[in-house]
Amino acid sequence: MDRILLVDDDVLILQALSRILEAEGYEVIAHDDPLAATNEKNYVAVITDFMMPGMNGIELLSAIRKSNPQAVRVLLTAAGDFKIASEAVNRGEVYRLLGKPWAVPDLTSCVRQAVEHYHLVEENARLSQELAGKNEELTRINRNLERIVVERTNGLLEGMISALDYRDTETQWHSRRVSLYSRRIAQEIGLTGNELDVVEQGALLHDIGKIGVRDSILLKPGPLTAEEWSEMRQHPEFGYRMLAKMPYLHEASLVVLQHQERYDGHGYPQGLKGKQIVIGARVFAIADTMDAITSDRPYRKGRAQSVANEEIKRCCGSQFDPDLVDAFVQIPDADWIEIRRTVEGLEADEVKKWGAPPPRASPRPVSYRIPESGMAKLASGKH
Repeated sequence: MDRILLVDDDVLILQALSRILEAEGYEVIAHDDPLAATNEKNYVAVITDFMMPGMNGIELLSAIRKSNPQAVRVLLTAAGDFKIASEAVNRGEVYRLLGKPWAVPDLTSCVRQAVEHYHLVEENARLSQELAGKNEELTRINRNLERIVVERTNGLLEGMISALDYRDTETQWHSRRVSLYSRRIAQEIGLTGNELDVVEQGALLHDIGKIGVRDSILLKPGPLTAEEWSEMRQHPEFGYRMLAKMPYLHEASLVVLQHQERYDGHGYPQGLKGKQIVIGARVFAIADTMDAITSDRPYRKGRAQSVANEEIKRCCGSQFDPDLVDAFVQIPDADWIEIRRTVEGLEADEVKKWGAPPPRASPRPVSYRIPESGMAKLASGKH
């Protein structure tokens, strides 16, 4: 039962108010002393007279607002006191004004609305607290889901790369190096968060479409025929079709599709030019060439980082985005050395765990890129 606090120095008014509200089903607490009324607790609404000795109604409601802020505060006031009471309403001490003398329907309607307001505020507070708890729980669940998705995505990517490694061991650690090189270049141009992850994932998976290329072509020790070369050039599209339907890899799949495009438009499969090529593929082109030049191949030793730097600068504007080349040359050589050491450590751990991988039957120093002049052709190797 909802409790109503009544305060009026006129005992007869208190009795009349009590009878009306008790008939409406409320429990009534009546006080003719406002000071004593301030000690009451656990009521949903208070109705008080304005003019009382010792403490007027506004002072009483101000005190109650501090001690029982949830209680709905109603002031009984005569016409002559209305201006003062209105100021109290504006200051927030009073929820409603009720004229004196009152009409019973107005009184009961006012109290009913006050009680409903109390319960609405109480329910809102309960729901807000419950919602805050649910949000906290959802946040925790989402964090766990994100962690699980990241773990499973990384596991899937590793599985895909391993599947390709088993077919083409010559490039076993190439994908891991270029993914980290690409991430470092992307950091240099200011990419963060998901954009950075997309660049790294796309670079890691750039050659995944070679899984769809026949072994007789992929592992052929000699030069490819025109027909075989045509099939090999489809590997970006093979890779894109493998990844594009996975929502969390869709953006990375565009890097895979476009990783053989050139800034001057002479790449494949679509002949895209300039900024038509996604940023991840433009970043990858630099990372891939650097790795091809600096890494050992069965048919030649890796060259110095300075050679890679000069070749990338030479191909600025043709093969590579000039803005990205400008960013690339700002990165200290020590960063590339550190990345190579990191991957070498991973490779050493892998060999220790599983044993050395079987050697390739015969190395094949041919280019899968569109033919280029100078060092870039030699650098491109088979990637």
